[in-house]
Amino acid sequence: MAFDKETKLWLSGNEAIALGAWEAGVRVASGYPGTPSTEIMGNLARYEGVYAEWAPNEKVGLEVAIGASFAGARALATMKHVGLNVAADPLFTAAYTGVRGGLVILNADDPQMHSSQNEQDNRNYAFAAKLPLLEPSDPAEAKEMMARAYALSEQLDTPVIVRITTRIAHVKGVVEKGQRQEVPEPSMEKSPAKMVMLPGNARVRRVAVEKRMAAARELAETLPENRIEPGTGPRGFITSGVPYNYVKEVFPHAPVLKLGMVWPLPERMIREFAASVDELIVVEELDPFIETHLKAMGIACRGKDLIPNQGELNSFIVRKAIEPESIGELFAPLELPMRPPNMCAGCPHRGLFYGLSKMKDVFVSGDIGCYTLGFLPPLSAMDACVCMGASITMAHGMSKALGKKGEGKIVAVLGDSTFMHSGMTGLLNAVYNNSYASVIILDNRTTAMTGHQENPASGRTILGDPAPALDLEQLCRALGVKRVVVVNPHDVEATRKVLKEEIAAPEPSVIISRAPCVLLPEEVKRKKPVYFTNLDNCTGCSLCVQMGCPAISWTPLTPEEAMARGYREKQKGFARIAEVQCAGCGQCAAVCKFEAITRKEAK
Repeated sequence: MAFDKETKLWLSGNEAIALGAWEAGVRVASGYPGTPSTEIMGNLARYEGVYAEWAPNEKVGLEVAIGASFAGARALATMKHVGLNVAADPLFTAAYTGVRGGLVILNADDPQMHSSQNEQDNRNYAFAAKLPLLEPSDPAEAKEMMARAYALSEQLDTPVIVRITTRIAHVKGVVEKGQRQEVPEPSMEKSPAKMVMLPGNARVRRVAVEKRMAAARELAETLPENRIEPGTGPRGFITSGVPYNYVKEVFPHAPVLKLGMVWPLPERMIREFAASVDELIVVEELDPFIETHLKAMGIACRGKDLIPNQGELNSFIVRKAIEPESIGELFAPLELPMRPPNMCAGCPHRGLFYGLSKMKDVFVSGDIGCYTLGFLPPLSAMDACVCMGASITMAHGMSKALGKKGEGKIVAVLGDSTFMHSGMTGLLNAVYNNSYASVIILDNRTTAMTGHQENPASGRTILGDPAPALDLEQLCRALGVKRVVVVNPHDVEATRKVLKEEIAAPEPSVIISRAPCVLLPEEVKRKKPVYFTNLDNCTGCSLCVQMGCPAISWTPLTPEEAMARGYREKQKGFARIAEVQCAGCGQCAAVCKFEAITRKEAK
């Protein structure tokens, strides 16, 4: 069949979800960037008739969407799985208030932890918060499922969670274009008994939640997204999301119950399917969510006794788990060179972490961002990292636990976007409770890790329009910090001096390490000098290599090779700079004591 470019598009799951939200009539969307969900908001912002924004954190984003829903608009909140932890407070209460305009929470889980600090299964949130949850299996279904989610939200008077995973977010597929739905105009309508969750009102709404979930269970039985696909053989599968594809690839003729609504479950449909097969296997990623609820129904099935409960699945894993005798190893492991992640050449964070790496008795409480790579060798300058914003609060907790013994030895490091996400209250707490921990805010003028999204300090909105830019220095002083210093991390020696002074101070201090991300478009275009190695002066001290810059490589030498090159016999090697990679930051030249690194002006 010919590919009709007028009606069909080749889209990633995230692009398809943005299109589906627009076609469903979404008017307001808010979220915080986080892989794998980031591209949804960036794409949705380009559609006419939609207001989209980057919020400082996921809690704020969901609350904005709730407000838009209360005004009668269809609204969307997007976030990755750990972001839903941040938004859990409004999530659970929004389940009680219900909606006016449809409200969808797009949640992206990350099996295998491709870019996350944990591997949680957020289907459990739907169960705990008593909310319907839909789960697509490919981009086309993800797009269509957005319309279904909004229809269910308004029909059942509830927020609806749409759960995707990294594989759905980033895989490409053929998606059919549709038309934008006509939905009612937003309007002001007061309903305090429904929207003010004082205990008296909440008790009434709690009853409504149970009635709604009963109605949702009935709907699940006839929802087109839940379907039995007949097949042959004694073994049947219940599955959803991406694993559905693996089951169909491996066992194309087997009976399958595909669940598009994963909560609440269609119990009658499940019992009917289970009775039609001799053996029932649940194939799902991460937790035994469906399996556990089937067993609670008294339905015999197998699941996590066969299927791994960690990481992503694939067709090979599914077949080997269920029919191990039918498949061997794919191939012998290949010997490949190590390619560890690294901060970019010219990254401003490198100069800051280089300074911290020399302070061996200082505990560095880290945070979530591309700067978390400061943990890796050769810098090895981060000692803890838990979640967004926790660097400051952990450092404060350590200071209280250690008392005098920790003075001058505790520092928190976090990015500018992370500070605005959930670091400000931690800093306020540290000041209020008389901590001595120092805080370093790495201000690279963007939310870099997730792809250079704007934030409240960047001076631009999601579409690049001018916006007020937060003054970090004034904010820190307003929170009560008396010592606020701004440094240029490319000036390595000056930065090390400030680090020593501020970390030794017996009161809270904030160091703002300010230099733009080297990959910002304006930085890429800017003409900058590059550096090269004058091998005649290189003594092989390896100080420049210890910065871990990917533009610098080390060539080892035997004593005989060193003598043949005219070096000292004890010289173990020399450093080279790949000029094509050099970003001209000058950090390596700053640490070289032998004038072996020379600046070459850009043409």
